[in-house]
Amino acid sequence: MIKITEATVAGLNIKFRSEMPSAIIKWAIDFAEKAIVTTNFRPYEAAILHACVSVNPDIDVIWCDTGYNTSNTYKCADKIIQQLRLNIDLYVPKKSTAYRDVQLGIPAVDDEKHAEFTHQVKLEPFGRAMKNHQPDVWFTNLRKGQTALRNSLDIFSLGNDGMLKVSPFYHYSDEELDAYMNEHGLPNEFKYYDPTKALENRECGLHVQAKADKS
Repeated sequence: MIKITEATVAGLNIKFRSEMPSAIIKWAIDFAEKAIVTTNFRPYEAAILHACVSVNPDIDVIWCDTGYNTSNTYKCADKIIQQLRLNIDLYVPKKSTAYRDVQLGIPAVDDEKHAEFTHQVKLEPFGRAMKNHQPDVWFTNLRKGQTALRNSLDIFSLGNDGMLKVSPFYHYSDEELDAYMNEHGLPNEFKYYDPTKALENRECGLHVQAKADKS
């Protein structure tokens, strides 16, 4: 893995601030030894997936499915997978949703069991995916204004073990993403459910963990 410094990341964010997502992705893929894109098929996920496969049709797409998605989300995911011919690698929790419902249910965020719940349905599958793929570049659809943590990031940021995290649509508004989706005929679905988040602006855990692992 090529080591990259915070100073280099800062320079990249200045250089690519006004570039199109396609230019950002092309640079990152050319730089990478192993690039991946992750998805949970939440709203607007088709944008990052389309942008990545437009540059590299064979890029590994990591889907960590909590098992709690809505039927609308699963139907939309199938449409996106087929339309973009995604190279999907699916990761699911080691315990079934039905078994976990008996053990934990879905704990409230202030419940002491919530940390274990989040570990089981999100952090462990994601960690397993990263261990198997060992990427040095991780494409994700983080955007400014989503959470306090994400406001502290940028197009390029450093994740765990020096991995370069790339968010090509970081500065895009919902309206700009709507325009991108419409231009490319991409499906979208807003009936989405994340059991690890009580509020839309609460961090899901993956990016908190990545930042903690780096420090």
